[in-house]
Amino acid sequence: MSNRKRVLVTGGAGFLGSHLCERLLSDGCDVLCVDNFYSGTKDNVTHLLENPHFELMRHDVTFPLYVEVDEIYNLACPASPIHYQRDPVQTTKTSVHGAINVLGLAKRTKARVFQASTSEVYGDPEVHPQQEGYWGRVNPIGIRSCYDEGKRCAETLFFDYHRQHDLEIKVVRIFNTYGPRMHPNDGRVVSNFIVQALRGEDITIYGDGSQTRSFCYVDDLIDGFVRMMASSKDMTGPVNLGNPGEFTIRELAEAVLKMVGGKSKLVMKPLPQDDPKQRQPDITLAKSVLGWKPQIKLEEGLGRTIDYFRKFVTS
Repeated sequence: MSNRKRVLVTGGAGFLGSHLCERLLSDGCDVLCVDNFYSGTKDNVTHLLENPHFELMRHDVTFPLYVEVDEIYNLACPASPIHYQRDPVQTTKTSVHGAINVLGLAKRTKARVFQASTSEVYGDPEVHPQQEGYWGRVNPIGIRSCYDEGKRCAETLFFDYHRQHDLEIKVVRIFNTYGPRMHPNDGRVVSNFIVQALRGEDITIYGDGSQTRSFCYVDDLIDGFVRMMASSKDMTGPVNLGNPGEFTIRELAEAVLKMVGGKSKLVMKPLPQDDPKQRQPDITLAKSVLGWKPQIKLEEGLGRTIDYFRKFVTS
């Protein structure tokens, strides 16, 4: 009888999910990858299909799932504005009904359950950098609310299940992450800039480019996931995971241009509604409790990401 840990990854065919499935397989786990392919794609996990310890299932987490597992990573939810605003009601349902369903599964199987929350729970913050104790400043009725408030409600459900049913929960708040397998048309700033530069198009900056973001390479983030899941029972989170190195959007655009080359120009467009002006994680808790901090510098990570996109994008 196998003593491999049985791990469910919802949203496992997405950008982050596919990297997590890879890491878990390399760690000796049996991995069940569940995805409805709304924003994820089979292409992200095709290379894993021949592994006998990997299984792919098409399923929507807004419906219950009946499987036997030891751990659950709940990553199911479109995470870029282009995708989550396309069907905002479904986005909220994915966060809220999805959380209820994975928590119910965890309760039945006594599995440890992990919630991939987001820095968006902080909204457009009045506190900088953002610490886990900050409650946030979120517009509850804006065009981003389906994602922001859906993720906030999911956190509420996780902590209520923990208090009411003594469930072992792990909640992380993910800050901007980038790397291979990002969707080329997901509207996220790193993929946008790289794709535009590779195509020789003008690079679109929303606002004046002075707004800041912190960019974490995907391998670093996934290492944080695994460390969090393995942490002691009383370490519920939430824990910020991200790179505290802060860059303006203009600095990122200029770095991408320099690395890709070409003659693209920077073009300014109006800032979208509720777009945060600053985003930077305080990772003091992750450092002290998980022994985690990002290792990969922006230039190295951008280089790997550009190499990935070169295979798919032609000028």
